[in-house]
Order: sequence, then C-alpha cells, then structure tokens
Amino acid sequence: MTVNVQDVRAAAERITGRVRRTPVIEVSPGIVFKLELLQHTGSFKPRGAFNRLLLAKENGELTGQGVVAASGGNAGLASAYAARELGVPARIFVPVNAPAPKVAKLRTLGADVVQVGNEYAEAYAAAVISRDETDALLVHAFDQPEIVAGQGTVGLELLEQVEAFDTVLVAVGGGGLVAGIATAIGDRAKVIGVEPVLAPALHRALEAGQPVDGPVGGVAADSLGARRLGDIAFAVAQKEGIGSLLVEEEAIIAARSKLWHDYHLAVEHGAATAFAALDSAVYQPADGERVVVLVCGANTDPATLP
Repeated sequence: MTVNVQDVRAAAERITGRVRRTPVIEVSPGIVFKLELLQHTGSFKPRGAFNRLLLAKENGELTGQGVVAASGGNAGLASAYAARELGVPARIFVPVNAPAPKVAKLRTLGADVVQVGNEYAEAYAAAVISRDETDALLVHAFDQPEIVAGQGTVGLELLEQVEAFDTVLVAVGGGGLVAGIATAIGDRAKVIGVEPVLAPALHRALEAGQPVDGPVGGVAADSLGARRLGDIAFAVAQKEGIGSLLVEEEAIIAARSKLWHDYHLAVEHGAATAFAALDSAVYQPADGERVVVLVCGANTDPATLP
C-alpha cells in the first residue's frame, strides 16, 4: 500500500464541499497554528473518512450494509459522520474506556456503538470480525491509502495558506495524519512527528526498522493510542525522512492548559501533544525558522480543563 501526492490531490478534489478548509493563525512570530480542531466532528479525521467512503461509492463498494470502524473516538466520529451524510449505516467499535463525550457524540450521529476491549487494537479486531460477518466497508483509523491521502489534504491547504514555513509538528498515533501531510508537502518543509513517551509507535518503528507492537498508555491514549504504527506511515516516514520527538505526560498536560488559557482553544490531550514539543522546549526552532503546529482535536470534556 502506497500513497503519492497525486492521490492526495485527487482526495482534495473528491472531498471538496464535504470538509472545512480550516484556518491558520500566527500566534507569535514564526509560530503558526493550523486549527484542524474546527473540522467537522472536532478533528481532522473526516478528510480521510470521506475520501474512503466516496471512493468506495464510486467503485460500487459502498452498499446498504454501510461501514464498520474501530476507534478510540475521533476516527469513529468521522466515519459515523461521513456515513450519515452519505445515507448509509455505521457500526463503530470503541474501547470500553473511550471518553464519554466521544461515545455520546457517536450515538448522536446515529451510529451503532459497540464498546469492547481496553484499547484500539481490541476494538479493531472486533470490527474486522463484524466486517467479515456483514460485508460492510471497513474504514481503518489510519492505515488505508484513501485515509492517508485524505488526511494529506491538510498539507495541501498549508501550502496554500502559509506563504513560507520550514517545519510542521504533528501529533502521531497510528501515523495517518503525519504520513499524509509529509506526502503532500514533500521536500517543501520538514515534517516531525511528536509522540507521548507512553505511546511512541513511530519512535519504536524507526528504532526497529519496521512497525512493531508495543504497550500504550497515558493521558493521550484515547486518540494517540495505536499499539503499532501503520505500514503506510512507516513507508512514508522512511521516504520523506519524518523524525520523531517524544514528550512527557506533564508536558502534554501543561501544553493543553496553555492552549486553553493563552489561546482559548479547548483541546484533547492528543491535540496538545504537538504543541507540547514547543512549549517544553523538546523542539527549539532556529533563528528565523517558521513552524506550523497542527492543533488537531477538540473532543474533550471542558470540565477537565485546568
């Protein structure tokens, strides 16, 4: 499975009118936020979901059986939203510890929600069984070409919206977003993945020379809790030279708090992870460097904001 920039451009054309062109803001000299938390369903995920479903519809693969997906929350919300917009049913498998606001939103979107297991991998295994039993269209959270290409449309927007930038910091779970953005941007800028120390799927894969399974945990596990990096993401990471930075739990919590208090952005911990690399000085821009930070998810309980 591979993805190239032509796939991303085709995805952008296919999903036009289905997703929002999210804004960018320069929050300080040389630091730009891409506000993908303002996307439908509160994360970047509908880009990939719509690309997957619309292409399947074109090919006659989207039937009345609808779609089945597994998710810590955001990918499921995107699949449920896209399915509702296209008039087909959605069954979404989520871990039993998925955040209550995400589960409630899934049901509001009309999805059949099934809670199983304690992490994404277990929910995914159940989704595959359901696909085999029903012949519904399986929508992967991060490791399908259509998904990665759809997420890459964020990168195309950045090239149009920001006159010049040197680096993009992207939170990584299974790697669909960082792979898509790197594919879209190519050698125009450096793309760096930022991961929690307790869920370092990209970091582990780069060290091992291949995607490997590992434990996941921590405050951002509901959205960045992939046990294993996607194969597509690993291939793109090797081709495009994507790096990985690790941030501590305390840094993620502090970054989330700062995004709220300083910028009035209510984000989930996963969405604060990229900014945490800057806020904690794990990443220190060079003089004159322009850095884009992906702020990618808003599905959080506001009552937990410090």
